[in-house]
Amino acid sequence: MSKFKYYLIAGLLRMVSYLPLGAAQFIGKWLGLLAWKLGGRPKKITDINLDICLPELTEEQRRDLSRDSLAHTGMTALEIPLMWEWPVDKCLGLIKETEGLELVDEALATGKGLILLAPHLGNWELAGLFFSSRYKMAALYSPPHIKEFEDYMIRVRGRLGSELVRGDRKGLMRLMGILKEGGVAGILPDQSPRGKTNAYAPFFGMDVMTMTLVGKLVQKTGANVLVTYAERLPNGEGFKILVTPAEPGIGADDAVAGATALNQSVEKVVRMAPEQYQWEYKRMRHRPPGNPNPYKPGQICD
Repeated sequence: MSKFKYYLIAGLLRMVSYLPLGAAQFIGKWLGLLAWKLGGRPKKITDINLDICLPELTEEQRRDLSRDSLAHTGMTALEIPLMWEWPVDKCLGLIKETEGLELVDEALATGKGLILLAPHLGNWELAGLFFSSRYKMAALYSPPHIKEFEDYMIRVRGRLGSELVRGDRKGLMRLMGILKEGGVAGILPDQSPRGKTNAYAPFFGMDVMTMTLVGKLVQKTGANVLVTYAERLPNGEGFKILVTPAEPGIGADDAVAGATALNQSVEKVVRMAPEQYQWEYKRMRHRPPGNPNPYKPGQICD
């Protein structure tokens, strides 16, 4: 059954990849707006997250942001097949502007390596492709639920030589080695972590389970940390790569302090383009024991 699912998904990806960027974004936008209009699970989670994270907005502003967010999520979903199936040069040709690349060069000039934090903001697949085209890079990933899909992911994401490493002990040792060699490590920092390498730290004011991996890598390698994302430009014009400094303290000895700085680094870039963030993800579901689960009224986290 899993092989059937793989071939079905792979076929759909290939079909979508024949679309030009503008058409893919147009279709994705309207699929996202339809999901918002139907008011299903993605909209409900998005609305809960926006109520928690951006209470300073008016109800009308959060409503508009919820709609725009689902539209951008739809665009991201239709763009991914393009990023995976298009020739690399064609993908990179979508990047029309860059900002902050000098920070990367300055960080690598120290010889200590660089951790690039790439939240689920804009088109993170294109951001990864861009940096792997310029630097020796390894990226942390979690295996997909469909086993046959893993080889496909490794092939398309690594077609410029980027090395994909699993989030297990062996993979983390390899990531550390890349950093000690002065290379680049790409990490998605805004998902609920698996395993025991985590701490509860505030994210938009709410304590949630947060990875401590980045802080430990900084402690062991002295690596620099920056945050990046590929912002979607209007009217199908392409993308802009932005790089910003991370908040200080990610490598603090205190795990909570380090995780707090990590979350603050994500918050900073999310506020730059909030409509392009993946708000439909249940980021707040793992809270300290005894706190209510915001997605399941009446349920307490344990």
